[in-house]
Amino acid sequence: MRETDLKLSDGRTLHIYDAEDAGASGSVDSAARLVVLWHHGTPNIGAPPQPLFPAAARLGIRWVSYDRPGYGGSTPHPGRDIASAAGDVAAVADALGIDRFAVLGHSGGGPHALACGALLPDRVLAVAAVAGLAPFTAEGLDWFTGMSNSGVASLRAAAKGRTAKEAHEATAEYDPEMFTPADHTALLAEWSWFGEVVGPALEPGPAALIDDDLAYTSPWGFAPARITAPLLLLHGEQDRVVPSAHSQWLADQCPTAELWLKPEDGHISVLDAGESALEWLATSAQHPAPPRMNP
Repeated sequence: MRETDLKLSDGRTLHIYDAEDAGASGSVDSAARLVVLWHHGTPNIGAPPQPLFPAAARLGIRWVSYDRPGYGGSTPHPGRDIASAAGDVAAVADALGIDRFAVLGHSGGGPHALACGALLPDRVLAVAAVAGLAPFTAEGLDWFTGMSNSGVASLRAAAKGRTAKEAHEATAEYDPEMFTPADHTALLAEWSWFGEVVGPALEPGPAALIDDDLAYTSPWGFAPARITAPLLLLHGEQDRVVPSAHSQWLADQCPTAELWLKPEDGHISVLDAGESALEWLATSAQHPAPPRMNP
């Protein structure tokens, strides 16, 4: 994994991860490898998901990712909205000489992946959002129903603004009840990998997490229905962090969406279907959705 820092035109720095040199199995031409840009959750740093490396190698996928502003080696960007991810991703792709790519996001990374699909339609080949949020303003969706009590308290504080969210984080504690038994099993097994990306994200304090949650509960700056690329929405029906109704709402809004619901899975264990999601991305990137006609 090669890590570099990219200086943006506004003076910020983005810390980039690039698996260009990672070997793909078989005889996959490096120039023909599909780039999948990973959008990490909250609070994580941006290193791509190591448990999915073997599947990516088999499929000839090149991982690219970055620390979202304020995390890891990336400069904070207070007041950022979800839409701003599209500009950051375009800058990362330009710096690496990548024209077109697919995007994959988990949890809080889901909305940021959707932003790229909606706002970079000429570059994004396919989109996958796993256990991702719907817009806070989603009409007809009871946004908090099904969330753990700690999640509701955290995001309601964010909806009240920065001061309330900062006060909440000053006393907030980890709540194991946000995860299902299947999640806890996954976190003790293959997805113990999260320990490598959560700890470093929290070491400097909660500022980046606060910026994320403020962005989720504010106007996103785009409509997910604008996505014209193939879109996969993968969600566990037992999810207590982001209820599956969020993906169901998105599926109803987005004409190119395909919804996969996993009845026994929660927020983490649903990633056991990550290999299938990568296979879907690899196939869908080769067969983009037809242009959508204006009404």
